[in-house]
Amino acid sequence: MEDGLTRQEPGGERADAQIQVRRVLIIVLVLNLAVALAKAIFGLIAGSASMVADAVHSGFDSFSNVVGITALHFAGKPPDRGHPYGHGKIETLGTQVIGGMLLLTAAGIIYEGVLRLVEPVPPDITAVTVFVMLGTLVVNICVSTYEKRKGQDYRSQILIADSQHTRSDVFVSLSVLGGFLVVGLGYPQADPIIALGIGLLIARMGFRVLYEAAEVLTDTMNIPCDPELIRTVVMETPGVTGYHEFRCRGKPDEILADIHITVDPVIPVLRAHEISAEVERRLKDAVPGLAEVVVHIEPSDPTSSRPSSRPFR
Repeated sequence: MEDGLTRQEPGGERADAQIQVRRVLIIVLVLNLAVALAKAIFGLIAGSASMVADAVHSGFDSFSNVVGITALHFAGKPPDRGHPYGHGKIETLGTQVIGGMLLLTAAGIIYEGVLRLVEPVPPDITAVTVFVMLGTLVVNICVSTYEKRKGQDYRSQILIADSQHTRSDVFVSLSVLGGFLVVGLGYPQADPIIALGIGLLIARMGFRVLYEAAEVLTDTMNIPCDPELIRTVVMETPGVTGYHEFRCRGKPDEILADIHITVDPVIPVLRAHEISAEVERRLKDAVPGLAEVVVHIEPSDPTSSRPSSRPFR
């Protein structure tokens, strides 16, 4: 007999977390647009082409916030006939889009660095450009740190990925300021080298985001399901004589699992059903982010004197 309780519907704890994540993304979107606008205005006033270009990059960052908000909107839709398991993986697809945007950002920076190696172009350095770059740098550091912390609090894959994209703007600003510094010290040839290094760093971030999203899409079992915790919770449930083949997959905020438990073969079917429901309830209470667990009941082996407790396949 197999027993799995109904999956959590939007409106519960996970839906509340998604609302908070969307709120964070909206706040970050507004701040990113403000940073881009400040760079564009002061760049035009100071006649700084590099600052205007950086403003365009900051505006491009805002698109990742829009991607995140859109993905969360569709991911939060309830299961339907065409998607009986829900739409949660749309969030992971959105994460992949953000990872791809990081790679595009890295490619643009590396391309610009190569061009500046071939044909050096001295950056426009004024007191206004330095002041604005420093100010927006501080804002971006605060925003990316806030976004990452909230992503960890809500176990949101897309929010953590978007914080990496916001952090890429920090690295771009550092590249611009680094270029100002090395030119001022008389080493203009170091400016494009700094840009190349920043581009490679952002590319590494992009590949990491894409890899982690791919692990979710391919149902890799890399989420935090502590085997000892599972063993303790299941074996302390009255009526359970053993368990095996525990598996889990999904995202940190939406873990899907299944498990085989063994019970006394002579107990009534109703009692076996009650035991499976209790195992599911206890696992959901004990494992953060566990949205669904299917419990398969098997009779224990009457010839064995020891309980089966193999946690994984």
